[in-house]
Amino acid sequence: MAKFPFSLVAPERELYAGEVDQVNAPGAEGDFGVFAGHAPFMTTLREGPVEVIDGNARRTFTVRGGFADVTPEGLTILAEHAEEASAGTP
Repeated sequence: MAKFPFSLVAPERELYAGEVDQVNAPGAEGDFGVFAGHAPFMTTLREGPVEVIDGNARRTFTVRGGFADVTPEGLTILAEHAEEASAGTP
């Protein structure tokens, strides 16, 4: 599976930065998933989980508000508040 750059940034610090296989996030108009090569778009976020998948590793962060920006260079989430909820493997 092709990887793409992902960054999750909260006001206090960057919580995650790296190459990943998939990210699932809570968009204001519904949940969405991003893979490498996804079409560009920008959306606001509602409160909910951001799931980061890299191979067999999964990390989940809880976000409250913010923006997601998908570009040809990758995905950046700028969250109003974010914290890690869990880490592990499926």
